[in-house]
Amino acid sequence: MKTAVIYARYSSDSQTEQSIEGQLRVCEEYAQRNNIIILNTYIDRAMTGTNDNRPDFQKMLKDSGKKEWNYVLVYKLDRFSRNKYETTIHKHTLALNGVKVLSAMENIPDSPEGIILESLLEGMNQYYSAELSQKVKRGMKETRLKGNFTGGHLIYGYKLENHKIMINEEQAEVVRYIYKQYSLGIYVKDIINELTKQRIFNNGKPFARNTIYNILKNEKYAGIYKFNNEIFDNMYPQIVPTEIYDKVRNKIDLNKYGKRSTEVIYLLRHKLKCGYCGQPISADCGTTKQGKKMHYYKCLGRKRNNGCKKSVIRKEVLEDFIIENILSVLDSPKYINDIVKGLLIAQNELANGNSLLTSLTKEKKQVETTLNNIMKAVEQGLMNNTTNKRMKELETQLEELDRQILIEKSKNICRLDESTIKEYYLKALKLEPFMLINYLIKEIKLYDDKMEITFNSPIRKSPNDKGSLLCTKFEKFGIIVMYKSEFEYIDMQINFYV
Repeated sequence: MKTAVIYARYSSDSQTEQSIEGQLRVCEEYAQRNNIIILNTYIDRAMTGTNDNRPDFQKMLKDSGKKEWNYVLVYKLDRFSRNKYETTIHKHTLALNGVKVLSAMENIPDSPEGIILESLLEGMNQYYSAELSQKVKRGMKETRLKGNFTGGHLIYGYKLENHKIMINEEQAEVVRYIYKQYSLGIYVKDIINELTKQRIFNNGKPFARNTIYNILKNEKYAGIYKFNNEIFDNMYPQIVPTEIYDKVRNKIDLNKYGKRSTEVIYLLRHKLKCGYCGQPISADCGTTKQGKKMHYYKCLGRKRNNGCKKSVIRKEVLEDFIIENILSVLDSPKYINDIVKGLLIAQNELANGNSLLTSLTKEKKQVETTLNNIMKAVEQGLMNNTTNKRMKELETQLEELDRQILIEKSKNICRLDESTIKEYYLKALKLEPFMLINYLIKEIKLYDDKMEITFNSPIRKSPNDKGSLLCTKFEKFGIIVMYKSEFEYIDMQINFYV
């Protein structure tokens, strides 16, 4: 008595169980006509035949070693495999176990001619698969060139309308908020806490850290989509301004090589440089004999044995000393007044020279002109699907422009007076030390007996003040403060003598 198992497969999720049912029915009818008893059935659903990474296929090959049946019955040979090389290998494995592959729909005689026919069919199956793959890839590329969605998972911040990716404005505001906060130096955990406090969730749950990091690293938010080394800029509408996106990516790139401890925050990371050998001073830690963990700042030159003898410094001691003295300098009345005046000047210049508002207003006029021209054409009876679709696009664009113009105008209306700016500045000095250091300090050059701190201080001076040198000595802290003013900005260099 001849015995067999049936192997059935369909290729994609677009096919259904009906495909399997049809294959099984044809195979069972073939078995009845040829007096073959079916002992088992192996089925792979939504599995390609171009490779053998199929669970039931591999199980069938393994079970053939038990030598309990004589044949593997398939609907057609392409259900077994579309790869001629793998077909030959697996048929050889089955043959060693005394098993032969039979096709229910392809009448292949058991003769030398049948060998040629079977080989021809297998070659045609592989050709069909390769040609189909080529056509699909070409079609997908055309779809991308047209800016249409090609399927798959649509990331947070977008929605799908008529095969086009559109901005989900509610989610997009959350994305912009995440990028803005991270660019300001806010930690991811604090961003999540604030979103949760505002009852902003992702799929009904608080945002996970990985979700936030994936959002911060996804270049689709900058309007860029890459596929096979090709860049498509017409698929994903830009949500995050390029300037902020680049700034965030630079920060992430700095942190991706393990430069940030997840347990301990080193406030002076990326700011310290050895005054002796010029190498960066990085975070380090160790454990005492009593088992207590200690955190330090240590010169990379010394760690790499370049001859530098710069001593290590306790993390808490160095950070507390620097923050205390920065606050003592920036909290003095003279510097407060200079900074507040500089902020007032910057506010006035921003209000008077709002190039974005000018650009938006100009764009709105162009859209209104185009819309009026279409309306004239409609009045003359030239109404069709194309003009109707174009009118809707322009009306949507006009609404968005009105929204953006309103935002920019509101910036001019909400002008802060000197006392408000001063009050906010004093509060800002008491904010998280990381933000204070990140934005105010450009570099700290560290020696064993002193340190030199270079500040970022964007305080605009008068055009006539091009090179004055001012010195002030603070006896209480043993600090010499030097200001070197230039045309646009002042660089403040402070020498702290220990």
